[in-house]
Amino acid sequence: MEILRCDHLCKTYRSGSSAVHAVDDISLSFEQGSFTAVTGKSGSGKSTLLHLLSGLDRPTSGQVIYQDNDLFRYNDNQLSVLRRRRFGFVFQSYNLVRELTAQENILLPVMLDNRKPDDAWLKRLIDMLGIGDRLEHLPGALSGGQQQRVCIARALANKPAILFADEPTGNLDGKTGREVLTLMRTVSMELGITMVLVTHDLGVAEQADRIIRLEDGKVAGDSGIRKEALE
Repeated sequence: MEILRCDHLCKTYRSGSSAVHAVDDISLSFEQGSFTAVTGKSGSGKSTLLHLLSGLDRPTSGQVIYQDNDLFRYNDNQLSVLRRRRFGFVFQSYNLVRELTAQENILLPVMLDNRKPDDAWLKRLIDMLGIGDRLEHLPGALSGGQQQRVCIARALANKPAILFADEPTGNLDGKTGREVLTLMRTVSMELGITMVLVTHDLGVAEQADRIIRLEDGKVAGDSGIRKEALE
């Protein structure tokens, strides 16, 4: 079942007298529970596409449809609430609040939404991510892999429908990056969360159910979804 799609999506930036087409007439559909990797060279439009799909940026033209609703018909406040409640984000930089413990960082989006934490859900996340013994530590006392696991838990704390990840293993060594990616895949599969991941690393991309390759803001390749991966 489709959960997200974009229709004729374009994002154009002005650079002096010339136009840069960062995303150039892209139409894609994403199935619920799928794991899609978006790859391509630096400057191909990967991160711009992810920012548009997740409502972090507005397109020059085109639509992004989440569960039959056009994201960009919402005002900024409505879009912010939607992102906070239905989308999770993991970036290359951990973006943890240095003065807060790991547990406080994980709870931050729930608190900002004035909601009561679902303790059973959070315990499940923390157990799956293997960070139960690090909850009282400040980010500075955590390794890079541990910080990224905290970021994943924070991104999933509000039970999002879609997890967007932009180069989530970029700051990690190869072994730790593979471990974090395996955890992300396992968590998303077990919890039925759709994942859209941007990476320049083909080794990372090949772990996805589907690989979309961008060149100059256009789709240059789309492996499609392996049906068995969704069964």
